[in-house]
Amino acid sequence: QVQLVESGGGLVQAGGSLRLSCAASGRTFSRNAMGWFRQAPGKEREFVATSSGSGGSTYYADSVKGRFTISRDNAKNTVYLQMNGLKPEDTAVYYCAATTYYSGSYYFTDSRRYDYWGQGTPVTVSS
Repeated sequence: QVQLVESGGGLVQAGGSLRLSCAASGRTFSRNAMGWFRQAPGKEREFVATSSGSGGSTYYADSVKGRFTISRDNAKNTVYLQMNGLKPEDTAVYYCAATTYYSGSYYFTDSRRYDYWGQGTPVTVSS
């Protein structure tokens, strides 16, 4: 059974940092595109960051560019989201996602491209 399990969320003051982790089990995702999405209360899920299957390419939403960094440790089958300079508008439940296929140098911002999803980890940024 394939599972993605996020961790690392919590309450932090504005300007602070958090590192989210997404540990995969049941299969390896070392060559699959991985992504982070978030959903704030009352809003639709939105793209945050993505890493290509090769890990050589990343892409970020404009709202987090320069503050968030996606990385992956294929040996641990884990993807991370380092979040610095957090703002109250970053408050949301954060989800990691993975494609079921090898994506090579491609990454995806469209949530419909992803087949596996974690249960989410909440992040609250206080002002």
